[in-house]
Amino acid sequence: MKDYPARPGFPCEESKFPWLSMLLDAYAIIDSGVALAIDEQEAKRSVKLACKEGCDNCCMQKDIPVYPLELVGIYWFSTEKIVPPVRKTLKEQLSQHEKSDPCPFLMDNSCSIRPIRPVSCRQFNVLGRPCDTGEDPYYSRRGDVLTPLEEYTERAFSAMMPFYGVSGEAVSDRAVIDSIIHAQAGNIQTYDWKNLARIMDNFDSKNI
Repeated sequence: MKDYPARPGFPCEESKFPWLSMLLDAYAIIDSGVALAIDEQEAKRSVKLACKEGCDNCCMQKDIPVYPLELVGIYWFSTEKIVPPVRKTLKEQLSQHEKSDPCPFLMDNSCSIRPIRPVSCRQFNVLGRPCDTGEDPYYSRRGDVLTPLEEYTERAFSAMMPFYGVSGEAVSDRAVIDSIIHAQAGNIQTYDWKNLARIMDNFDSKNI
């Protein structure tokens, strides 16, 4: 199996914020499923993963879903974990971001919030040849875009359900997941990130 990063851990913060463990557990499940799906497709089709460090084509696309719990994680990580000089640049990008811009967390061809990046980013992988500039392979060559393993995706969203006040057998009910989580999905590129920039500024002012 591919050597994907292990689950990031923030013990101090996880003890204070129960939602953080839910989110990180869900991401660990997603990453495991992605690694397994890539292994299976590479062996079945005799192709290799095209995605590599420095490839940011998918970050330029205009439809990157993000869920409410993920937004909480992004706000927390950006406010409390990102340090200079990345912090200054990120605040500028967030405060100036427009809906037609690439993902505001893209910096020097890399994701500035990689440990906490959304499910949609983790699952979007392309096999075969690298993407052409401006290409959206989901439409130009759908067969090369990795199809996530449904079992892992459902398990990951089930791990998030307590954040939304759902417990018991309902956490694994697909209809409940669709109505509570997927129905609230937004677009990371059209979200108003200026408020996050202000929150980061306030945090910095209090911690000078």
